[in-house]
Amino acid sequence: MPIKHHSRMTSHYRGRVSAGALLLSALLLSGCASFSPDKGMGVVAAVTDDAIRKDVIAIRSADDAPVAEQTIKRLKARTLTVDSAVQIALLNNRGLQATYNELALAEADMVADSLPPNPSFSISRSVSGGSVEVSRQVAGDILALATLPFRSEIARERFKRAQLAAAEQTLRLAADVREAFYRASAANELVAVLTEARTIAETTAQLAHKLGQTGSLNKLDQARQQAFYAETTADLGSARQEASSSRERLIRLLGLWGTDTDIRIPGRLPSLPRRPSSLPLIEVQAVERRLDLQMARIDLLALAKSLELTQATRFVTLLDMSGSQSKELGGSGRSRSVSIDFQIPIFDGGEVRVRQSAEIYNQAFNLLTEKAVNVRSEARDAFRTYRATYDVASQYQREVLPLRQVISEELQLRYSSMQIDVFALVVEATARIAAQRTAVAAKRDFWLADSTLLTAVNGGGRGESTSQSTGTTTAQASAGGGH
Repeated sequence: MPIKHHSRMTSHYRGRVSAGALLLSALLLSGCASFSPDKGMGVVAAVTDDAIRKDVIAIRSADDAPVAEQTIKRLKARTLTVDSAVQIALLNNRGLQATYNELALAEADMVADSLPPNPSFSISRSVSGGSVEVSRQVAGDILALATLPFRSEIARERFKRAQLAAAEQTLRLAADVREAFYRASAANELVAVLTEARTIAETTAQLAHKLGQTGSLNKLDQARQQAFYAETTADLGSARQEASSSRERLIRLLGLWGTDTDIRIPGRLPSLPRRPSSLPLIEVQAVERRLDLQMARIDLLALAKSLELTQATRFVTLLDMSGSQSKELGGSGRSRSVSIDFQIPIFDGGEVRVRQSAEIYNQAFNLLTEKAVNVRSEARDAFRTYRATYDVASQYQREVLPLRQVISEELQLRYSSMQIDVFALVVEATARIAAQRTAVAAKRDFWLADSTLLTAVNGGGRGESTSQSTGTTTAQASAGGGH
C-alpha cells in the first residue's frame, strides 16, 4: 500500500524549528541522488564490447551525430561483412537509439524515486472581530523520509536492470543483423547457382527442340527438357525475390534510406572455419553472462528489498508530523503546537501486503530458477546444433561438391568421345545443381547456428520467456510503488 501524503490547513504557523529540521533533512538526503554523465550508457558499452566487440553511441547532441556518420560512411564504402553490418546498425538504427532514450528516462525515474518528498507550504490570513491573524504552515511526510534509504536502493537496482535491458536490446539487434546478413548472402549465392542452372537448362531445351524437329527425339524427352528449363526459371525468379527481400530487411535493420541504401552485399557466404569451436564450459559461460539471467537476479534482489520495506512499514502507513506557530498582528500573543498524524491499524494490520510481497518474491525465485535451467538447456542445444550444422556443411564442401565435380568432368570426357549422349550430361548437371543448392543451404544454416550460439551465451534472443518481466511488473506495483 502506498504511503499517503497529507497536507492540512490550520489556523497556525507550523513551527520554525520543526519545519527547518524537516527541510534540512530533505536537502541533505536529496544530495545523494544525481544523474550520471553518460546517462547509463557506460554499462551498455561495456557489455557490448565484451560480448561482440562493437562500439555503441547514444546520439543526443549535434556533436555525437558526425562521429557516427563518419564511421558509417567508411564502412559502407566497402563490401559489407557481418561485422561491418552489425557496427552500422548499432550506430544508425533509430529503434536502438529510442531504447537508449528509454534508458535515460529510467535514470530520471531512479533519481526521482531517490528524492525525499517535497514539503508543502501554505499561508493564510483571517480577520475576526477587528483582529487580523496570519497563519503559515509547512508539512512533510516523516515516514517517507524514514524509508527513503530503502526506496533509493530499490530504485538503483531497477536502474541497473534498465541498463542491462538496453544492453540486451543492443545484442538483439546485432543478432537480427547477423541473421539478415547471412540470409541475404545465401540468397545471392543461390541466385548465382540457379542462373548457371538456367543457362544449362535453356541450352538443353533448345537442343531438344531442334532434335525433335528432325525426329531424333520423341515428345516425352522434349517435354522433360522443357519442364526442366521452366522449373529452373521459376526457381530463379523465386530466388531473386528472396534476395531482394533479404536485402531490404538488412537495409531496415541498418537504418538506411534514400541514397544510403546502395550497399554491397557479398555474392556468397563466408567460408567455413577450418575447425569448429569446442566450448567445453558453455553452460557455465551462459549462466554467468546471459543478460536475461542477470536481470532476473536483479529483479529478485529488488523484490527482497521491497519485502523488507513492506515488513518494516507493516503497521504504519501514514506518519505526518507538523509544528505550528501563530501570531496576531499588532498583538504580543504567540502560540506554538506540534501534531502527529498516523493511521491506526485496526482492520488492516498489513498482513495482506506482507503475504502478497512474500508470494511475489517466491514467484520471482521460482522463475529465476526456471530461467537458469532453460539457459543451460538453450546453451547445450545451440552448441549441438552448431556442431551438427558444421558437420553437414563441411561434408558438402569437402566431399559432396568435389565428387560431383569429378563426376561431371568424367562424363564430359565420355561425351567428347561419343560414349554418352548430351542428355546424360543434363541428368548429371541436374544432380550437381541440386547438390550445390543444398550446400548453400547447409552453409547458411551453419552461420545462422553460429549466430544463435553467440546469442545463447550472451543473451539477446527473441525466443526467451517473458514470464519473468510480468512477475516483476506485478511485484513493483504491489511492493514498491507509491513511495
